[in-house]
Amino acid sequence: MQDEKEFIFSLLNPQTQNQAFQRLMQEYQKPLYNHVRNIVLSHDDADDVLQNTFVKVFQNLKSFKGESKLFTWMYRIATNEALTFLNQKAKKSGISSVELQNKAIDNLKADLYFDGNEIQIKLQKAIATLPEKQQLVFKMKYFEDLKYEEISEIVGTSVGALKASYHHAVKKIEAFVTTD
Repeated sequence: MQDEKEFIFSLLNPQTQNQAFQRLMQEYQKPLYNHVRNIVLSHDDADDVLQNTFVKVFQNLKSFKGESKLFTWMYRIATNEALTFLNQKAKKSGISSVELQNKAIDNLKADLYFDGNEIQIKLQKAIATLPEKQQLVFKMKYFEDLKYEEISEIVGTSVGALKASYHHAVKKIEAFVTTD
């Protein structure tokens, strides 16, 4: 993508805004979808959250200060949208977010867009036992291969704390997967 400052200018310029936003969506749709899908697990839910994410990005572009990369800012919005979506869905269903997550894992087997096997489902079950922040850190590092510095900007936690969270998450997942 062109120089980020120029690109942001084209996103804010009424004459180039639509074309620039189309490029933004093309560039980030797949990585943001994967990120959201890792959090919400369901393809249909991921599509809904992704749509909400792009609406929020578009609505808030004017307030983007450029203190972080555009990518990081968008990931933060996507993460918040996904977590809010899950909390609202759990509340509407009258169940805890942990119960909702376990139902989503059980539904993965029937999901046409999930090409994983039993081992990946067991991994998802192990991840579901982690506290929310450890889940996020693990998913961003393990599935998306983001750098600690990027994750730090997205979740607003120090790199050292993230490394510790990831280490603890890995240990808990290893313990879960090796039992049975």
